Amino acid sequence: MLTTAEPFDRIYQRACERKGGAAALEALLGQSASSDDIAAIPDNLLLGELTKKVFQSGFVWRVVRQKWPGFCEVFFDFNIEKMLLMSDEMLEAKARDERIIRNAAKVFTIRHNALMIDDIARKHGSFGRFIADWPTADIIGLWAYLKQHGARLGGNTGPYALRAIGKDTFILSGDVEAYLRATNIFDGGLSSKRSLNQIQQQFNLWHKQSGRSLTHISQIIALSVGENIVGMQQ
Repeated sequence: MLTTAEPFDRIYQRACERKGGAAALEALLGQSASSDDIAAIPDNLLLGELTKKVFQSGFVWRVVRQKWPGFCEVFFDFNIEKMLLMSDEMLEAKARDERIIRNAAKVFTIRHNALMIDDIARKHGSFGRFIADWPTADIIGLWAYLKQHGARLGGNTGPYALRAIGKDTFILSGDVEAYLRATNIFDGGLSSKRSLNQIQQQFNLWHKQSGRSLTHISQIIALSVGENIVGMQQ
């Protein structure tokens, strides 16, 4: 498919113009963590981050953040071994606890994702090490793994969780998707393997052109198009 993708420096200049200059734009960009830092994150904290993003999906993020101390109390700070020992009856009881957002289907994902983390940790030493070692040139492969082996981690939920723990990843937000479609980077369904491969290849090219992380590239694209909201990050 013939694309009309812009060189990354053109996208960057447009974002600078919209945000009041390079310094103002750079101040809006998030940072990725080093591989060593990600590998050092305890597995219970990673389960907690997956859980937070599962509950934030389709819900008000602010409310989840406000209730998060209650989640940590109810689920024993997401201790993996304790999560694995929870029966269906225990999870159903916890799903009725007023300290959390009461959604039984999402509560059951905690045990499922704990099982995934435990399995990966046994093979790779820790879930953090597994995430840290995954090549960003195939970040869509990690998205697919989380979707296949985890619970409710498809769509943007897995990518947002990865971004939150510091893994370098692009995010297919509404503005980014609209830009990629307008420039014919892909023309199929957003979640199709073919479309995701096309998108990954383009991000890899922009990475080579700019030397920037996937995180910065997707944020700069989002800030270069769409509604120009001061202080907005993607």
